[in-house]
Amino acid sequence: MLNRRILRIKAFKVVYSRVENPAMQLQDAESELERSCEATRDLYLRMLAIVGPLAREARARLDAARQKFNPTPEELNPNYKFAANALVAALEEDPDFSRIVKKKKISWENDDVLIRTLYESIREKDYFKEYMAAPGSSLAEDAALYVHIFEEEFSGLPALEDILEDLSIYWNDELEYALSWCCRSIEQIGKGLHWTLPELYMSEMPGAPGRDSDKAFVRGLVHTAFRNFDKYHDMIAAVTPKWDTGRICATDLALIICGLAEADTFSGIDYRTTINEFVEISKYYSTPESRAFVNGVLDKLINKK
Repeated sequence: MLNRRILRIKAFKVVYSRVENPAMQLQDAESELERSCEATRDLYLRMLAIVGPLAREARARLDAARQKFNPTPEELNPNYKFAANALVAALEEDPDFSRIVKKKKISWENDDVLIRTLYESIREKDYFKEYMAAPGSSLAEDAALYVHIFEEEFSGLPALEDILEDLSIYWNDELEYALSWCCRSIEQIGKGLHWTLPELYMSEMPGAPGRDSDKAFVRGLVHTAFRNFDKYHDMIAAVTPKWDTGRICATDLALIICGLAEADTFSGIDYRTTINEFVEISKYYSTPESRAFVNGVLDKLINKK
């Protein structure tokens, strides 16, 4: 599930914690890394579990309209297509999915305002109206609708972001990645396949191309960064004489240390790939000037090796 890009980000965040907290020990870093990796899959599970509440919200509204004092013909004969979406049954009746959702105590029961808001948004969309108007239904069609929902409704939704931030400190910038995996699972179910929990690391996924363990990669990256933290700090200071290392942005320092650790630990990875990866990460987590700074320092230090 976790690819090398997101694993580098997780390693960077752990090393950043070490920059901010010099007392942090390797054992603490390992625990932090493990929690961070597992949290991404937990976010995937939580988001996938929202399909049932959305369908139940639709059914509750249709049932309530039928009980009105003077319902319209349309309210008396509602279209239950979305409320009876086959994807919901495929997921919620899957024993493995039900077991893990229960084990992790995943529930949207306390987020009824969000569910109502989402359903209001969804039912106004053209893709939803086309789905509801189409004759008949199939698992593939029902799954395709939810792919639309996951692709278009959740990103940039402040109410959802607030809920996720309250639930986990690890989820504030991983929603897009988790949603992409939800779509993968929904597409597979739409093809008639049973849901399976994704392996935590991409190298462990069925059919993954042969390569070294991603778990060993990220753990090795963090281990090397921690073992050599002071040495790398001195190396950075030596090539930035005009900069007081105390004034270097903490995110830049963590990114450069991660880049040096990767170059030292994984000589089979082209150093240009390593530099490019951490420069890309700097675009999202550091200052506008960081791209050139991180690139320049890493290029200078790695080429000295």
